Amino acid sequence: MIDRNDFVARFGGVFEHSPFIAERAYDAGMIDEPLTALDIHDALCATFRTASDAERLGVLRAHPDLAGKLAIAGELTEDSRREQAGAGLDRLSPEEHARFSELNAAYVAKFEFPFIIAVKGLNKNDILSAFEARIDNTREAELATASAQVEKIARLRLEALFSET
Repeated sequence: MIDRNDFVARFGGVFEHSPFIAERAYDAGMIDEPLTALDIHDALCATFRTASDAERLGVLRAHPDLAGKLAIAGELTEDSRREQAGAGLDRLSPEEHARFSELNAAYVAKFEFPFIIAVKGLNKNDILSAFEARIDNTREAELATASAQVEKIARLRLEALFSET
């Protein structure tokens, strides 16, 4: 059985800057050998869903703005940098960057957490369309949508981790 420290070191970043998710899943006995992306995803998502409202909001807030200040400063996690670059968000025109910045600010002002979308397989236009559609949602709808997107990002990250081994 993988030990706790090794498990958290390997999977603690699957939920952005939130290793407590991996710690709790492990401590709850939800992790069994052989380790599979699907089983770990199920355990981590179950743990995320049973976290307090404040903790889940903290997980959402741990995500960076898309094409935001952290990206410009080169301060994204490696996963986030790779994901945003894969969608072309590191190659925006000044006008596109201004639109993303405007939407990021409006979204955070309205919902109090950043816009979250699993960008794999999407391009900047797909993301911008989703951003513009979702900004009109209710807070409850966006909490549910952002949480589902966080779980999708976790699945994609786990699949990538398992494809590397």
